[in-house]
Amino acid sequence: MTDPVYRRVVIKLSGEYLAGQQGFGIDQPTMDRVADDLIAARQLGCEVAVVIGGGNIFRGVEVSSRGVSRTTGDTMGMLATMMNCLALEATIERKGTPARTLSAFVMPEISELFTRTAAHKYLSEGRIIVLGGGTGNPYFTTDTTAVLRAAEIGAEAVLKATNVDGVYSADPKQDPSAKRFDRLTHSQAIEGGYKVMDATAFALARETSLPIIVFSIAEPGSIGAILRGIGHGTVVAG
Repeated sequence: MTDPVYRRVVIKLSGEYLAGQQGFGIDQPTMDRVADDLIAARQLGCEVAVVIGGGNIFRGVEVSSRGVSRTTGDTMGMLATMMNCLALEATIERKGTPARTLSAFVMPEISELFTRTAAHKYLSEGRIIVLGGGTGNPYFTTDTTAVLRAAEIGAEAVLKATNVDGVYSADPKQDPSAKRFDRLTHSQAIEGGYKVMDATAFALARETSLPIIVFSIAEPGSIGAILRGIGHGTVVAG
């Protein structure tokens, strides 16, 4: 088997993906498949951290447009990410692999607080760590959280798992002529305004020299394929 290209990664999962075909909440078969892929990535010898969005449960931006303050809406969204994290942690552990949820919020009855020391400790023990609560601050997306946490824990790359197989010049579902990119620089991704990841995340990745690999998680084994350098995706780096 090919050795992994990256030894420590942060994988960014969208909350919406976890809803499966039901469109809301957590679809357990989908969660099981994601957990299997994460466990397989760990078995390659990689240290794996996961950041999950909360859009399958709650979207702070949407509720803010209906009168709730942005700060309150974003806080509610960050709490939704914790629900996903706890569900993923439980699923991974049910399958026999140790996992640990770390939160950006102080909530000792639910989860340990994220610190670099705790993250390094659990990764060195072979646990998959699941990072919840976003950055702990409003106005920042979980995409930005993934890059921030990757920089903090010394990860070698951020793997952005989406519903498409890379970065396109436009939404390929809406525009059949959309061009797919094999490789972009961080600056090109920002200047192009590509919506697969927000500009703040790309800018932070540029500042910290972190590559971002955008790929589709629809196929089982896609995370491991990216880690072995044989997957299909767009590399944003340099």
